[in-house]
Amino acid sequence: MTAQSEQALENGLISTLQDMSYEYVQIKEETNLYINFKKQLEKHNAKALAEIGRTSFTDKEFEKICIYLEGGTLFEKSKKLRDLFPMETEDGQHRIWVEFLNKNHWCQNEFQVSNQITVEGRKTCRYDVTILINGLPLVQIELKKRGVELKQAYNQVQRYQKTSFRGLFDYIQIFVISNGVNTRYFANNPNCGYKFGGVDILGDETSVMN
Repeated sequence: MTAQSEQALENGLISTLQDMSYEYVQIKEETNLYINFKKQLEKHNAKALAEIGRTSFTDKEFEKICIYLEGGTLFEKSKKLRDLFPMETEDGQHRIWVEFLNKNHWCQNEFQVSNQITVEGRKTCRYDVTILINGLPLVQIELKKRGVELKQAYNQVQRYQKTSFRGLFDYIQIFVISNGVNTRYFANNPNCGYKFGGVDILGDETSVMN
């Protein structure tokens, strides 16, 4: 088996996603994450904004959106993603039905990939690869170099859930773990154990990250 470092695995994955038309975006920390989220949400809701002669949300309107997204269980957060948010504009003259995800036409969402996003929680954590849809981090991918037991990546995800996931990262729906040979995915469920929580999606002979 050819040796492959974690960095090479990460670079290969990002390159593959870019070939699939994912936009690479550099997000260093949470402030950048929210700036990107606002930009992508405005892009996704461009038609609704144009109907009132606008191209962007005001800072106070975006704050309303962020407050709406706070709180709730994982189930409730998932429901928020499916629903429209009726938001009154700052001037009180209009109502915009803010859409977070296009459920019916997935190709009409904005897909991005980023890596090494740093979040300050109980511990400082830096995440390997994050897939964002309309600016929301919905898929988190943790990688280990070839030869490392896959469960180490799973345990790292568990640590992140306990020490650093917060804010927009509370909206992660799916985790993917890989060592370049085997890859598993599982839903964002802190009570789901490793033995029963993962599903193999790649066997020993193939990997989209080679």
